[in-house]
Amino acid sequence: MYKRLSSGMAVTLALLLLSDPASAGEAAFNGADTAWILMSTALVLFMTLPGLALFYGGLVRANNVLSVLMHCFAIACLASVLWLIGGYALAFGDGGGLQAWIGGAEKWFLLGIGPDTLSGSIPEILFVMFQMTFAIITPALIVGAYVERIKFSAVMIFSAIWLVLVYAPVCHWVWGGGWLADMGVMDFAGGIVVHVTAGSSALLMAKMLGGRRGFPKDVRPPHNPGMTMIGAAMLWVGWFGFNAGSALAADGSASMAMLVTHISASAGALTWAILEWLRFGKPSLIGIVTGMVAGLATITPASGFVGPLGALCIGVAAGVVCHFAVEWVKQKIQIDDTLDVFAVHGVGGALGTLLTAVFATVGLGGVGLAAGTSMGQQFGIQLLGVVAVLVWSVVVSYIIIKVLDAVVGLRVDEEDEIVGLDLVAHGERGYDL
Repeated sequence: MYKRLSSGMAVTLALLLLSDPASAGEAAFNGADTAWILMSTALVLFMTLPGLALFYGGLVRANNVLSVLMHCFAIACLASVLWLIGGYALAFGDGGGLQAWIGGAEKWFLLGIGPDTLSGSIPEILFVMFQMTFAIITPALIVGAYVERIKFSAVMIFSAIWLVLVYAPVCHWVWGGGWLADMGVMDFAGGIVVHVTAGSSALLMAKMLGGRRGFPKDVRPPHNPGMTMIGAAMLWVGWFGFNAGSALAADGSASMAMLVTHISASAGALTWAILEWLRFGKPSLIGIVTGMVAGLATITPASGFVGPLGALCIGVAAGVVCHFAVEWVKQKIQIDDTLDVFAVHGVGGALGTLLTAVFATVGLGGVGLAAGTSMGQQFGIQLLGVVAVLVWSVVVSYIIIKVLDAVVGLRVDEEDEIVGLDLVAHGERGYDL
């Protein structure tokens, strides 16, 4: 048994205990755990608003900055309402005969969940809110793939359907007692659930939408690297809630998750900067902050299972692999994944999920694998989880995109793209110069 369960596994166990009168007494409210998850919830929301919004906003052209901020903000509001209506029930509800695949409808609109209902040692309503912030940031990550050329209506409709048909089922598979959880997939804070789903769907969207005008030869550089750095710093701080909060307790596991998150981010940033220095002669601000985000994404699935040595190795691997993945996507296969969602989040999440099987072992400083499970066996389970979720995300996203393109259209006109989405879609300017 793992020394610390992932957030989804922890709540599944808690619900089982609460359903058994003989063991219900084992679950008790803990004020310290509740206070920590309250703070973690705020930190994860801080990652999206304003962290991700500013990070993405600085990377686009000046006449599209407000559109990016609008996308992130509107998706946050949309995902929150959908999570209340049925997203939480689909992800963490009891699916009965379909439990392996999807949750049930008994918790739609959060019916039956009150302030005194516990999920482990914290109120279940707090767990709902904590998981809501994950549901907010995941579709928001995809924004980076389609900026500067997509209709706002397409953004909203795609995000809504994607959250219900891609994110909620995968969340249930891994954290809600579904088939991947039964197989023993290790995903502490979202390498599969968040980063593989968003990254793979983002690459497909970028491919089907087509590149920006002038891609790949004539693409303007980020208009405000300083804004991007500020957003990246907010992501770094907020990620402590993302990973350490997934321990669902104020304990040593949360403390270790926080440490390894920081180490991996630092190692990823330095590795990326060194690679730029060696290859191009100058380390860039955009490069070092992108390496930091790659380190964060890659450590996410492993954060509750590995030690400091594992975190250092994972961060370095993230800096190297994600750095070259960016070139592969844009130069080799020439897909305009504009802000490198797949290369950083998709590749990073998958890499971290696979490396969890290696660095979670006791010999390398981790908490250990499940009893009777070898490193090779766990690696196979992790690989199956990554491939299955990637295939599901791509197939379902393809259907959503094709239908959406036929009904409302995806891309703005060329003239609108030249003018910029700030004015075309929202009637505002980011800068009045």
